[in-house]
Amino acid sequence: MQTEGAIESNAESTAATGYRNYVLGVLCLTYVVNVMDRSVLGALLEPIKHEFGATDTQLGLLGGLAFALFYATLGVPLAALADRTSRRNVIAVCAALWSIMTALCGAAGSFTTLLAARIGTAVGEAGGTPPSHALISDYFPPGKRATALSIFALGVPLGGMLGNFLGGWGNELFGWRQAFVLTGLPGLAVALLIRFTVREPKRGQADEIPAHVAKANAPPIREALVYLWHRPSFRHMSLAAALHSVAWYAGSSFNNSFFIRVHHMSTGEAGSWVALLLAIGGIGTLLGGYFAHSLSIATGDRRWYMWVPGYATLAMVPFQFSSYLGSSLWVAIPSFSIMLILGSMFFGPSFAMSQGLATLRMRAVATSLVLFAQTLIGLGLGPFLVGVVSDHLRPAVGTHSLAYGLVTVGLVNLWAAVHYFRGARTLRADLELAATRG
Repeated sequence: MQTEGAIESNAESTAATGYRNYVLGVLCLTYVVNVMDRSVLGALLEPIKHEFGATDTQLGLLGGLAFALFYATLGVPLAALADRTSRRNVIAVCAALWSIMTALCGAAGSFTTLLAARIGTAVGEAGGTPPSHALISDYFPPGKRATALSIFALGVPLGGMLGNFLGGWGNELFGWRQAFVLTGLPGLAVALLIRFTVREPKRGQADEIPAHVAKANAPPIREALVYLWHRPSFRHMSLAAALHSVAWYAGSSFNNSFFIRVHHMSTGEAGSWVALLLAIGGIGTLLGGYFAHSLSIATGDRRWYMWVPGYATLAMVPFQFSSYLGSSLWVAIPSFSIMLILGSMFFGPSFAMSQGLATLRMRAVATSLVLFAQTLIGLGLGPFLVGVVSDHLRPAVGTHSLAYGLVTVGLVNLWAAVHYFRGARTLRADLELAATRG
């Protein structure tokens, strides 16, 4: 029979568990809005192309390099600010900013002003994910952290679904300008939800770290950068995620255009198909975290956090060919489904390791560095290179040039897998060092 004290303790534990799950839900919703505002552009590239007379290279610049430069550059200082101040407040302010700037994309009178508005969206979105990861790491203990981060990462497929569906059909019903407004404004409500319902937790509360360590000042950015750079597993994992993101962001930017040009869909039809495929791909986001955690527990070897995304990245390469070069939708759709499941398995394991390899007061910076590499290399180069290849091949192969560009750039996944496997070699030693430093 439980004592009164035990009953109260259980009640407090249940309340704490319920609240941390609520926080995870709110942060995941914020990430959904973040990705929705980012991905809506892909659904609207074709009408934008026709209105402004843009080339595929310009579209790659708009959806990739210009956004990536500001997102990546500002991500690190905003993460450092979050490590020193209120992570909740940083997320709330940035969510409001990226939402307003997304809506303003609909007011663009030229390609240049649209580019400027997208840069504004990038500035806001740079402050979203790193402090969110740091908050999750303080609410969830190490044994549950990979699963929590995988659930958070569901914001990618869910946000991509909404961005493509609302963008595609928003263009059909109202035009591309109103589609930007439709996806941008809901983020303002989410920003208020974060500010007034999410509590800033004590740093290190889920790790049972001594109070004097948790209260220590965050190290200068340079010290954090030097420490993480000298962890070989962190370097290789960051580069692997970045290279894989070259293929990931290339597809995210141009999949709608691929279905419109090659399979002759309307923007609404293409948006619906891409939304459905992203929903299926979301299975991989959960499976990546589940397999990495389960296999590491079963074998006592945390290198599975590198091996799972490494094997998945390798396995998706043949499906890239059948997805983009298949002769019909009967080939393309099943191949796309498998490709996206495998392609999204890197999220949970990679970001769980970014938190595990960092010390307590540099967790937001660690995530920002992974995102810096992902964004600058993946988003910066992926769509742009596909656009260059597509424009180059268009005189020879016509509308199929985009498919060849996507397949060619996608081969970088072979290189990405190599770095996951190399990072696994030193992972255990680097994790032990981070644990001893607190």
